[in-house]
Amino acid sequence: MQSNRVDLGLKVLIGVLTVAVVLVVSGTLEQKVIEQGDRAPDFKVTTDQGPVVSRSDIQGKLLVVNFWASWCAPCIEEWPSLNDFAKRYKDKGVTVLAVSIDRNEKKYRDFLTKGKPEFLTSRDPESTIPASYGTFLVPETYVINKEGKVVYKVANAQNWTDPAFLNFFQSLL
Repeated sequence: MQSNRVDLGLKVLIGVLTVAVVLVVSGTLEQKVIEQGDRAPDFKVTTDQGPVVSRSDIQGKLLVVNFWASWCAPCIEEWPSLNDFAKRYKDKGVTVLAVSIDRNEKKYRDFLTKGKPEFLTSRDPESTIPASYGTFLVPETYVINKEGKVVYKVANAQNWTDPAFLNFFQSLL
């Protein structure tokens, strides 16, 4: 009888501990999705143009981080307006960084040759940086202020030269 109570007590204890472990582990597996108002995760990337860029290095400026891929039709659609936007704001304290999730380096390089970007580019084939932002579909873009906060997020193709958007963006400078 005493051993039955001990067995039952151990089974209950094991059950409670199992539930506690599952709750703790499931909470750590939840992917954080960065939204407007959140602090942007830091990253460090070597750009195709040479310099190493990190989110924390862009202090005193606005940083536009665009996640894209050469095989993504909406990404290709927004590329010309993003290029025009980057040219317009290059000398106004705005850094544009386009991070591609292309796995095929040749297709990535071919696209850059044709697209002639006026901004910094880099390839992250393992999607490490986008994943840290909770980005799993492209295009997705974050505008990050000098304090490291996301002040604008768009999860779709954006017309970067739309007058209404440019008026809004001007207010961020």
